Amino acid sequence: MNRPDTDVLVLGGGPAAAWAALAAAGAGARVVLADKGYCGTSGPTASGGNNLWYVPPDAEARARAVGERFEQGGRLADRRTMARVLDETYRRVDDLASFGYPFPVDEDGVERRASLQGPEYMKRMRRRVHRSGVTILDHHPALRLLVDDWGVAAGAAGIARQKGGETWTVRAGAVVLATGGCAFLSGAFGTNVDTGDGHLMAAELGAELSGMEFSSAYAFSPAHGSHTKGLMMQFATYYTEQGVPIDVPDPLGARVRVAERLAAGEKVYARLDKAPPRLHEAMRHAQPNYFLPLDKAGIDPFRDRYELRMVLEGTVRGTGGLRITGDDCATTVPGLYAAGDVATRELVSGAVSGGGAYNGAWAISSGTWAGRGAAGFAVGRARPHAVPAGRAGLRPGLLDAATVIRAVQDEMLPLDRNLFRTRDGLRGSLASLDALWERITSQGIAGTGRERLRARSAAAMTAHARWSYRAALARPESRGMHRLENLPQLPRYEHRRLVGGLDEPWTAVEPEEAPA
Repeated sequence: MNRPDTDVLVLGGGPAAAWAALAAAGAGARVVLADKGYCGTSGPTASGGNNLWYVPPDAEARARAVGERFEQGGRLADRRTMARVLDETYRRVDDLASFGYPFPVDEDGVERRASLQGPEYMKRMRRRVHRSGVTILDHHPALRLLVDDWGVAAGAAGIARQKGGETWTVRAGAVVLATGGCAFLSGAFGTNVDTGDGHLMAAELGAELSGMEFSSAYAFSPAHGSHTKGLMMQFATYYTEQGVPIDVPDPLGARVRVAERLAAGEKVYARLDKAPPRLHEAMRHAQPNYFLPLDKAGIDPFRDRYELRMVLEGTVRGTGGLRITGDDCATTVPGLYAAGDVATRELVSGAVSGGGAYNGAWAISSGTWAGRGAAGFAVGRARPHAVPAGRAGLRPGLLDAATVIRAVQDEMLPLDRNLFRTRDGLRGSLASLDALWERITSQGIAGTGRERLRARSAAAMTAHARWSYRAALARPESRGMHRLENLPQLPRYEHRRLVGGLDEPWTAVEPEEAPA
């Protein structure tokens, strides 16, 4: 199936994709949006609650918010970008109110705009995107980008999942990638579409990545659930299997202390007994899916202890992603823009998790900027000859996709590999992953039709893992979520780590280190 040319092609179906499509259409571009799932329901936002980094336009409050976050992020963020995110998010949430989003109202009659219900949010975004004239292609995962004779991203090709794997191609003047991060199919709620496909497609055109060492984001989930939460756990007391309280340094710093016990094979339990009773219903309203499995098991988490596990969320809550080179979220590939979790969030979150409020605000802001930037690049631009790019996982071969995925997970999911990193451990994992990549590219992955998506995702996860660990090995310190052999943070090493390449990965620092 070949579609007519369009100005802007948006790949993805979460909030960043929706805001990008709206912005591009608002700038006068013809827009096609192709989603791996069903736009409005796929991805972690649509299935849960979404906090926002939302600060009204009070100069002192915003300066304080930016300053605090800058320090929390290990001083790797960019204050100017952070301020832009606050401003853009505030204005776009006004738009969301005009779309009819039912913000709750406090006792003073003021709308509470710092938290969104995912289903309500994304239902309205889909409706707005549709009414703006955007062509939506649901269940149309992209497998590869098109590139023209000048090295410009010029569209994409993929398969229609509900049409037996029928192929499709859309030519475009510019492409916005909003395909999400990579959670390595860890089972974290809503992240089954986040396999790093967009990163691989972009790298095949020469895109660079940044912050990939900050990919070790794990979050707490009930042991028999998959819904992960971070901020809510500030109200938790943690217990051993014998019911003895675990001493944690501070509520938000409990992650490492609990992870140490889980990595040692111990069981850990939690109880949300520090939550004020007046907040109980609000917490249930904001995060209903977190409480659902507990309620079904007859557990009142405010009263009863429940077993925990930690689930890897990779670069969905981590900060690594495609390097951004301008205010319009352009990547290092002309005509290719990035929004949401596929883009680096180092500029906002530095070395710490961009999950929750910061990611929510970044999705809105970066989507808006990328959509406008892509429209400005594409409208009126000629369409030179273009061809599909990429090879890994695209041609049927010998390897089994499920086996490849398990091999990647063996290196990425364990706490003692990814959270508590050692140089020897990283080198060992990279040796295995590099060998796996060589087999993928030389032997291929089995499957035809719709199975090509799984094969391609297996290749993307492998590439993602290699970039993550290569960047981790190159950072000579611990900073933020990157913990290397308990090494201290180096006060003067305030550099970002860039990484790129496929067969021959490379790393670099930004800004460059001054000569001694």
